[in-house]
Amino acid sequence: MPKIQFVIKALSHHQPVSAVNMVFASDPDILSDFVAPTNTIVDEKFFTYTGMRGVLAKFPQNFTLTKATMNEFPALNGQSVSCAVLQYPAGSLNPPHTHPRAAELLFLVYGSLDVGFVDTKNVLYTQKLQVGDMFIFPKGLVHYQSNPTKEPAVAISSFGSANAGTVSVPLAVFSTGIDDGILAKAFKTDVYTIQKIKSGFGKA
Repeated sequence: MPKIQFVIKALSHHQPVSAVNMVFASDPDILSDFVAPTNTIVDEKFFTYTGMRGVLAKFPQNFTLTKATMNEFPALNGQSVSCAVLQYPAGSLNPPHTHPRAAELLFLVYGSLDVGFVDTKNVLYTQKLQVGDMFIFPKGLVHYQSNPTKEPAVAISSFGSANAGTVSVPLAVFSTGIDDGILAKAFKTDVYTIQKIKSGFGKA
């Protein structure tokens, strides 16, 4: 229920609108705080995630993202936070994508990166990051990271949601079954060109 509707309903029944109600109205996930899956013991292990162990022991040949969201780490459910380790081999790219439910704060710990995002006025903001730099990608905006150098790079991203979600722009456009004619008109090209682009993608 939207926040404003919740407050109006409470007032109409002469009920006090408590701080708890206000939080519930704006953040439905608050009720799932510390709620473990069925048959799970809630102890110190529940609040510990070991899935990142060994991630940096060897470097991948392709761009690799290792997530710690509520799906991998159930204790994050309701906590409005998650993170990821991003590894960029030389010349690799994290293609344009969006996170519909959270902003992304990227911290570069090794190498260098070219990053950018496009705002709602179609203005592109780009930056070259060095070790120790941070960059914010606003919630829901299309953004990317690229490593054009001959050296690998590593970054850590944090998100303001336990499940930020990711929508890959290339995959969403070219591998989900959108009609070739529609895409040809949208990109002001011909069906043959669209089919050629689609041939490089598998099904989503």
